[in-house]
Amino acid sequence: MNGKTISNSLLNGLTGAKEQTVGPAKSVFGKRGARRLVLIGAAMLSLALVAGVVPRLSQHKQAVTDTNQLSIPNVTVVSPSVGPASNGLTLPAEVKPWQEASIFSRVNGYLKSWIVDIGAHVEKDQLLAEIDTPDLDHQLEQARSQAVLAQGSSELAKITNDKWQELWHEGVVSELDARNTATNQDTTKANADAFAANLRLLEQQVGFKRVTAPFAGTITARNLNVGDLIVANNTAMEMFHIQQMNPLRIYFRVPQANAPDIRVGQSIDVIFPDEAGKTLQAKVATTSESITPNSRTLLVELYLDNPDNQLQPGSYAQVRLTSGSLGQVVTVPNNALLFRAQGLQVGVVKPDNNVELRDIKVGRDFGTTIEIVQGITPSDKVILNPADSLVTGDVVRIAASPAPSPTPGLAKK
Repeated sequence: MNGKTISNSLLNGLTGAKEQTVGPAKSVFGKRGARRLVLIGAAMLSLALVAGVVPRLSQHKQAVTDTNQLSIPNVTVVSPSVGPASNGLTLPAEVKPWQEASIFSRVNGYLKSWIVDIGAHVEKDQLLAEIDTPDLDHQLEQARSQAVLAQGSSELAKITNDKWQELWHEGVVSELDARNTATNQDTTKANADAFAANLRLLEQQVGFKRVTAPFAGTITARNLNVGDLIVANNTAMEMFHIQQMNPLRIYFRVPQANAPDIRVGQSIDVIFPDEAGKTLQAKVATTSESITPNSRTLLVELYLDNPDNQLQPGSYAQVRLTSGSLGQVVTVPNNALLFRAQGLQVGVVKPDNNVELRDIKVGRDFGTTIEIVQGITPSDKVILNPADSLVTGDVVRIAASPAPSPTPGLAKK
């Protein structure tokens, strides 16, 4: 070999060795690059997923929060107003006569005549009407005859018994005969007493032919005419109605909260709207001394003089109690009331924003507000315009701070 050939051989050998050395290096470098690209792609994909999912999760969470917030209703509340009534307390009252009576017949017959008509002022025992009683008159005549006959028999039996008792003591008649005559005397006497009692009863019934006034008063009704058939003790057939109008009884009911302020002998103003607001003073005669469960009120009776019969029983009146004796009045607006089957209720918001429905008892109606006698306190937060679906345990949000309710008729502090 020459030198040139050797040089080429060496050069080719070096070149082959170089190629053998570079080939494995390039293979290792390609695997690492691919892995890095995969990792970078995975990271970018993760970032993309995070960038897309996280906002959606946040939006969903916000939507749930907003939905929960929107599901809590906003309510307006008000605190009950407390204060004395500036114009006192005006209550409805009923005017009743001192005493009254419905007059019925105690005997059967026909109305013979009536003496007085409606509006007549009569005295006690004054004749009002007369009844024709032919059947009763016949029974009376028969009873008189029977009573006379029985009395004669009783007297004869007594004379006979006295004689037989003397003969028995003389030994003329037997003891048995004497006892028989004594028994006969007792029997005839009892029979005579029975007929006499029947006669007295019929005589009393005949006395009811004359219909008289049980007391002095005014005839307010006459329901029969001459010739009408009269049936005894028929409560559906009232002949006359009479009322005593002086003095008058005034009845009214005072709320339970004000019941302790009523005292016997107390003077109370009575107003008659039909008499141009005429005001008279009456005295408290008595009270029922018991609170009526349905209305939580006390029944009060007043006496009012009516010497000229100017005031008419059955008319409408009002009583006015002064504000100084009424104490404190608790009121809420009318639009806070819930009308439920179990009665009147109000919704009260508790400190934890939960609703509690409370049963209440109401007193006077002031127009836009109403008095609450029982069920709430001045510190409660009462819901205005409550929803019909409101129930105890509902969660609400107070939309406005509670403020005292305006109450017409209450004094300003």
